[in-house]
Amino acid sequence: QVQLVESGGGLVQAGGSLRLSCAASETTFNINVMAWYRLAPGKQRELVAAITGGDSRNYADSVKGRFTISRDNAKNTVYLQMNSLKPEDTAVYYCKAVTSKYIAWGQGTQVTVSS
Repeated sequence: QVQLVESGGGLVQAGGSLRLSCAASETTFNINVMAWYRLAPGKQRELVAAITGGDSRNYADSVKGRFTISRDNAKNTVYLQMNSLKPEDTAVYYCKAVTSKYIAWGQGTQVTVSS
């Protein structure tokens, strides 16, 4: 089963940017969907963005126009570029991989946006 490791989280002021990375332990070529979720205190886990092997993307309404998901199969990595960050984007962000055989999650990376 693929192992996922997120990085790139941190503390940023409102209006700033961060780029999250999700490195997979094996080729992402065989992963059907890779996605970013987030979990904020007191809230349910939310799908932020997803990308398929065919490069189809979808985003939560709350991040459309601000976040961009991309994948680099040569580097076995998926990215989440987050611009114009808002305090309400504060959460732990998790990477998820969906294959025909299993679903894998990363350990999460904290993103904190100060006002």
